[in-house]
Amino acid sequence: MVKLTAAASVQFGDDRATLFRIIRVDPRTTYVGWVWLIGYTVDARGQAIERREVFVQIAGLIFVDPAGRSRPGGSVG
Repeated sequence: MVKLTAAASVQFGDDRATLFRIIRVDPRTTYVGWVWLIGYTVDARGQAIERREVFVQIAGLIFVDPAGRSRPGGSVG
């Protein structure tokens, strides 16, 4: 799971930070450092709310544990 903020994409400005459960990384070619993620936005309890595809900067992803706490490291793809 990742927390999406403005660091990942402007669509997730600080007032719209989103928890996102990744189910798949889209293999299509994109700009260097960017990726399409397929998954679900989740609520504070970790329940899926909406399926989405998001285009984000890999360096801006904040990896979190299932309780929503930030944790270091990780990679996508």
